Formats: sequence, C-alpha cells, structure tokens
Amino acid sequence: MRIVDLGLIGYAEAEALQLKTLEAVTAGREENTLFLLEHPKVITLGRQGGAENLHLDEAQLAAHDIELVQTARGGNITCHFPGQLVAYPIWRVEKRPGGMRKFFHDMEQAVMDTCAHYGVPTIRRPKHPGVWVDETRKICSMGIGVRRWVTYHGLALNVARDVSLFNAITLCGIQGAVPTSLSAEAGRDIDMKDVKNVFGKAFAETFADSAVAADQAP
Repeated sequence: MRIVDLGLIGYAEAEALQLKTLEAVTAGREENTLFLLEHPKVITLGRQGGAENLHLDEAQLAAHDIELVQTARGGNITCHFPGQLVAYPIWRVEKRPGGMRKFFHDMEQAVMDTCAHYGVPTIRRPKHPGVWVDETRKICSMGIGVRRWVTYHGLALNVARDVSLFNAITLCGIQGAVPTSLSAEAGRDIDMKDVKNVFGKAFAETFADSAVAADQAP
C-alpha cells in the first residue's frame, strides 16, 4: 500500500483524484492507496440523503463560505473542515476475508487504535458506523462508496477542538449525537501531522493482518 498526504485540498479536487486512483487500482496499475488530508469547510450529503438535517439555507451557507456537496458515499449528512483528519482508502476488497463488514470494522479499529494512542477510549455503536467516545459523543464519521469491489471515500476523525461547523447539521442524522474531538477528549491540543503519522501506522498494521490486505490484482 502507499500513503499519500494531500494537505489541505478542496473537495472536488480530492474526489477527482480518488476517481482517477480508483480506476488505476481497479485496473491493477496502482497499489492500494490511502489519502490523508484536510478539507476547507464543506457539508456533504450521502446516498441516504441528509438535506432534511441541514440547518442552514443557501444564503447562510454562502455567508459562512461553506460548500454543500452531494456525494456517492453511503451514510447521511456530515461536514469537513480544517482540523479534521480525512482518510480516503482506495482499496481492493474482493479478496479480503469478511468483505465490506470486515472492511468497516478494520477502519473503525484503526481509528480506535489512534485514539487510544492519545489516551482517549472509544467504542463502537451497533447500527451506527463510525467511532464514539460514548453513546452520544461521536469522534469519527464514516461513509464509503464501492465500484467493482474497490472502495473510495472513507472516514473523518475530528482532531482539533473547534467542531463548531457541526452546529449546521444534525450529526449524521442521529438525534442526540454530539461531536467531539481528539484534542477535546485528551484535554490538550494534538498536532495534525502527528495524528496522520499515528493513524497511517495504525491503518497499515490493521490492514496487514490479512495476507490479502495488500494490493493483489486478479
């Protein structure tokens, strides 16, 4: 696998790069790839909708320089912003034992291991993909797309204390869910570059558990 740090990148540019890499990985021209990045302020809607959980109108979005995007990922509404680590694995899953359920489990595990590194305990919630600190506080959202058994889109782990953009939505469409972050839970400001390194290692270790986790063209 390869890990690529894209820095701060616009949503459309990152999506175009995902689709280009998706085609290459599907064709066997590229190995499995993990993109790590941050986005400017953007609210995204999943295949399951989410517009009903948006609290701002078009004028308010424009006034706050917030982009609104319809995506091809699963899940409901979420948002991205500087200070949030976004990870997009372009990953072949057709030969991984456990299929998509195991893929989601492993992504969650990589996030949970990352949080544990900073002394932040986390949990899973059945029927609510992502990573939680408790039954109400969500620290990481997930939603993926799949084409020909290759994934794209991925996860968003809140790192910085400021998660105020979530005030614009009902988090993932889940009533009562509130956002939190690594820095807020750890009680100290955590460096994004350090989190990228920790998460990249956790992801590589988790996905290396399977002998077919690495790229294998059919």
